[in-house]
Amino acid sequence: MPNGNTRHEVLTAVFQVRKIEDMPELCVLLWQRAQEPELGAWSLPGGLLRPDEDLPTSARRQLTEKVDVREVAHLEQLSVFSDPQRVPGARVIASTFLGLVPLGADPVLPDDTAWHPVSALPRTAFDHGVVLTHARTRLASKLSYTNIAFALAPTEFAMSTLREIYCAALGYQVDATNLQRVLGRRGVLVATGATAPPGRFGGRPPALYRFAESRLRVTDEFAALRPPS
Repeated sequence: MPNGNTRHEVLTAVFQVRKIEDMPELCVLLWQRAQEPELGAWSLPGGLLRPDEDLPTSARRQLTEKVDVREVAHLEQLSVFSDPQRVPGARVIASTFLGLVPLGADPVLPDDTAWHPVSALPRTAFDHGVVLTHARTRLASKLSYTNIAFALAPTEFAMSTLREIYCAALGYQVDATNLQRVLGRRGVLVATGATAPPGRFGGRPPALYRFAESRLRVTDEFAALRPPS
């Protein structure tokens, strides 16, 4: 059992698909440490758990207070990191969360906070890189068998946009036709009856869809999206 000097912190890996040089990239929210230890390293947002709050409340509070992110569409607990040496000094146990922000949301961030593509991460502090990898693996897994993409997508979207979100989050290409067929069979998507504005080169305006639900549910517990062979 932890002794009286053990502290408990809450960390959240917040992901969003963002356009980087016109290419959709899965990005994670990090803030840069301004003091030792790990001066200059980038950290997941978080802090100490207060005596009067539960873990999800603490995670949302710290995202709001420390990095001013209020548009988290999905938040779920990941796991506990309890290595006695994970940070220097007094022991700190970390409860970790996965948070998702929809495409198009653009929260105003403090100067020491920024979105970083997961494909080109800076040096991260302590074990935050391990936490981040664990969170991304959880996200990719849940994209296969749940409707979790609702938390990464805008309210209405063309199938091409949803495909870009899946490709960025999974890290490999997904066929738009197959994606629409699979999600349609699972009852995940609803056609809005509207179309997107025509593109620069004209052509038939794409149909717009939305997710049938804005809460997490299992759609096919045995499904697995895999990269093309």
